[in-house]
Amino acid sequence: MRSFLAKTIQRLRRCQSGNALLIVAMGTPVLIGGAGFAVDTAQWYMWKRELQHSVDQAALAGAYALLNDDTADYETRAENEFGRNQDKTAGFDSALAVRLADYAGGDDNSVIATASASKRLPFSGFFLDRAITVNATAQATFTPGGSYDACLVSTATDGTGTSIGNNATVTAECGLAALSCEDYDTSVDDGNGTGPADDGDNVSAIEIDPGATVTADVIYACGSVNAPNVDSDISENLGNVLIDEYEDLPVPDNPTSRTYKCDKIGNGQNAVNQASLKPGTYNNGISVSCTTYCEPGIYVIDGGVLDLAGNYDVTCNGVMFVLKNGATIKFTGNGGNGQEIAPTNTINLTPMTAAQVEEAGYPALADRYAGMLIFEDRNNNPQEPGHRFGGNANSVIEGVVYLPDGEVTVIGTAKVSSQCLQISAYRINVAGGAELETFCPRDSTTNAGSAAAKLRLVA
Repeated sequence: MRSFLAKTIQRLRRCQSGNALLIVAMGTPVLIGGAGFAVDTAQWYMWKRELQHSVDQAALAGAYALLNDDTADYETRAENEFGRNQDKTAGFDSALAVRLADYAGGDDNSVIATASASKRLPFSGFFLDRAITVNATAQATFTPGGSYDACLVSTATDGTGTSIGNNATVTAECGLAALSCEDYDTSVDDGNGTGPADDGDNVSAIEIDPGATVTADVIYACGSVNAPNVDSDISENLGNVLIDEYEDLPVPDNPTSRTYKCDKIGNGQNAVNQASLKPGTYNNGISVSCTTYCEPGIYVIDGGVLDLAGNYDVTCNGVMFVLKNGATIKFTGNGGNGQEIAPTNTINLTPMTAAQVEEAGYPALADRYAGMLIFEDRNNNPQEPGHRFGGNANSVIEGVVYLPDGEVTVIGTAKVSSQCLQISAYRINVAGGAELETFCPRDSTTNAGSAAAKLRLVA
């Protein structure tokens, strides 16, 4: 018996005819399980992909609504977009959750959309005895675009572009802008706690002293703005979106040589001195010494000073003054001890119309030159003390004053008031005590740049 069993076992050991069946029997559960798990995993992946796409579109739709000031309906827009993209998970997805969130230092400038899908599948449900839940979240941020229009624009790209001193009054609801990217470093302590500008090194693109009174709807700057007591819509650190609108304009010319001369008009006691100026080039400037009138046209000031500050009325309507070879403007008077004061004469200056520009020989640029009162050559290199600007209650000064190579100072005691005066200069300094007032509508002012609206997924 023992011999029989031993021989039988030896034969079984040598026999291989049932190995494949045994292996198949042992591997079949693993094979079936793997196939079932693969099918369920494919389902989960499909759910996740569709759900993520749906919340992505929902977040973008909500952000787009907010970008277009549709604050009341941003949730509805998000929910509608979520529903349009649902198909495979439409029957078992959760309600979409939508909320606002801060992003990158902004305030409620992004939309977060969250949803889930939960369902029990045959294979995984058999082993786990529960449904599988897939979650998806998306965040979209938005940055409004727009046009940066202003009537007081400083074009310097570094340092303080616009400075407004203590007791100065600036009324320019049409806005201020500075192309300077100077950014005040809050980590630097100037040591006396009186403000960032007093050491001359750590400054902002726009510096408005606490004692100044500034009324402006908007203030824009490539860099930072130091305006502690100004209630304006301030947009700072804009980067290089701000521009000099007139940077590409060629400098106009009028080669006809002219001289300033006062002529006696009338006879006897009724005789008066009067200058009647014609367009052309005035070498070494113009210094008014009698009542002065200008015919419409282009007046080139070749060196010297355009000095309209004498005690004589000046009326120049439909004109453009072009400054070159160091020429400066002086619309201020002289007080005691050499102090500059507001002039006592009446200054009435208005720019050329498009039709007058055409007559002056620039038809192709008529629309762009129209409204330009003063145009400085970009290589003018104005002589010290630079451009001095003043006025009085009887003065009317309208149009664009474009001084891309010089600093303009609105001096103390001056009152410059106009319906639509625009100053676009390398640097603008409104001294303490000065008053500058302009009432340009925003849509008629200098274009200081623009930025496209931005909408993007960030998570």
